[in-house]
Amino acid sequence: MFTAGLITLNSGDDPDENLRVILGYVRKAAQQGAQIVCTPEVSNCVSTSRKHQQKVLQTQDKDTTLKSLQEEALTLGIWLLIGSLALKSNSADGRFVNRSFLIAPDGSIHACYDKIHMFDVTLGADEVYKESDGYRPGDDAVIADTALGAFGMTVCYDLRFPTLYRKLAQAGAQIFTIPAAFSQTTGAAHWEVLLRARAIETGSIVIAPAQTGLHTSKGSKGRSTYGHSMVISPWGEILYDGEQSCGVGVVEIDLEDVEKARKAIPSLQHDRAFEVRK
Repeated sequence: MFTAGLITLNSGDDPDENLRVILGYVRKAAQQGAQIVCTPEVSNCVSTSRKHQQKVLQTQDKDTTLKSLQEEALTLGIWLLIGSLALKSNSADGRFVNRSFLIAPDGSIHACYDKIHMFDVTLGADEVYKESDGYRPGDDAVIADTALGAFGMTVCYDLRFPTLYRKLAQAGAQIFTIPAAFSQTTGAAHWEVLLRARAIETGSIVIAPAQTGLHTSKGSKGRSTYGHSMVISPWGEILYDGEQSCGVGVVEIDLEDVEKARKAIPSLQHDRAFEVRK
């Protein structure tokens, strides 16, 4: 049994201002007893301008948001999932990385994960996303073993790829972290049902902190995100819904629920080889 704190943010395109807000919420969650605090995707900067990102983003070794949150985890003695940070990389093509970090109570980086699946979609004439233009996808799935449990680390659009979660669960993950900045359009239609499906299919706990609202962006149009930070039980029950307000939610997590769900429906052990015929 452990207590998780979920932070719902409306990050803008100023990393320093976003950090000030994040630190306040992290401290509030810790005060409410959270042993692990989780922030959304791109907590440090939500921007649709690559030019602005090149100006304000930093590499991992110089990123002030990462360093400050490592220090805060140490001060508070908590686990801290930084849902993801947009960071400069050493990629020859100049693309950024969308990297999730799990910070240990001693302030060290316990694990990190680069988002594998890029959000390249066209939802309408005025709503087109091409994440791969600006971000380099990761290649490795990651499980972080901790004193709280085994966390399968994923980010946002990964949610639409169930094979990733099945493989993580079969490799020992008990809890999935799915920090997100889901669009309003897809969020209203798919966010809850996909989160519940990933939990049910694998008998796992889902922790999904989210961005919400209209995000201001200098020199380019802003974007809107759906919100609804959620915690889902292995049976598909919604244990927490942060709706569309910024703030902190604290939830009790019982890993025995994972064991019970997987014992009742041991589908992770029932894979069979098959062929597709036409």
